[in-house]
Amino acid sequence: MAAKPKLYYFNGRGRMESIRWLLAASGVEFEEEFLETREQYEKLQKDGCLLFDQVPLVEIDGMQLTQSRAILSYLAAKYNLYGKDLEERVRIDMYADGTLDLMLMIAQAPFRPPKEKEESYALVVQRAKNRYFPVFEKILKDHGEIFLVGNQLSWADIQLLEAILMVEELSVSVLSDFPMLQEFKTRISNIPTIKKFLQPGSQRKPPPDGHYVEVVRDVLKF
Repeated sequence: MAAKPKLYYFNGRGRMESIRWLLAASGVEFEEEFLETREQYEKLQKDGCLLFDQVPLVEIDGMQLTQSRAILSYLAAKYNLYGKDLEERVRIDMYADGTLDLMLMIAQAPFRPPKEKEESYALVVQRAKNRYFPVFEKILKDHGEIFLVGNQLSWADIQLLEAILMVEELSVSVLSDFPMLQEFKTRISNIPTIKKFLQPGSQRKPPPDGHYVEVVRDVLKF
């Protein structure tokens, strides 16, 4: 039996959360080692595990993978979440990159001063409603299928659901003007592997709190 993928990151969302989502949606069990001290991080560096001295780090298939975008691309291809041809793949990339832009704004906000943090969250909701969600609403309407690309689940669908749920934590009514996205959210949330990941007790991480921010700052020294 192949070893379970092992994830090295903080006990929080950050750049690892989308990787957790992709593995969970694929029905893949994984292990995690949480970075809690500077010494753990420096040991990974000393052992040559971190290509650019950055986490996330994922051990899978005998490899040590870094750079979240590369990891996500690999997992999407490995678990048949990357379309049937190059045309579908580039569309998946475009859609995933769009949602990633939005999610990174959310992920970076807790590290800002309180006033800037609240301004960042307000900007996220504004951009979601005015820039990102209208695009995906139109894609779903024009495509006429239940998924964003082709007619099967892809990385783009999984990451869009992740982004929707993150923005809803900031504004519960953010989808009120997007009926196609409301239906999409319900459909994708009810896929058995994803539904399981959304249940309490899963390896899905909660929104970052002050402790998470403190640990990240201490480990990375910034």
